[in-house]
Amino acid sequence: MQAQSFAANPSTQSSGNGLISGKTVQGTRVYSPAGEELGHIDDVMIDTSSGKIVYGVLEFGGFLGIGSDHHAIPFGKLRYDTSREGYVTDLTKEQLEQAPRQHETWREDREWQRRSHEYYGVAPYWL
Repeated sequence: MQAQSFAANPSTQSSGNGLISGKTVQGTRVYSPAGEELGHIDDVMIDTSSGKIVYGVLEFGGFLGIGSDHHAIPFGKLRYDTSREGYVTDLTKEQLEQAPRQHETWREDREWQRRSHEYYGVAPYWL
């Protein structure tokens, strides 16, 4: 997977250099292709070898954080839409609900990561 840059609202960028804080990404809403709000970015995951952002961890479902699910979405599946001030993905709510479930050690589990990237149709970031 090539380096993923993530566009952001220009008002949140620093000094025009195209960089944005992870704190700014956290909480940003994520929408389906139909405009349905799916949830928000709860965290971003960075590959320590390359320094690239490889996952946006989407929190969705539940009420006020209770009963919600988290899914690590390959960052290549997210595109910032300035008109919505949020990320848009081609994933539907149903696809997220059917995604491979994360377990406690998913960050180190290449097999889970491989299945996840295959499910989302994105080349693995480590290749």
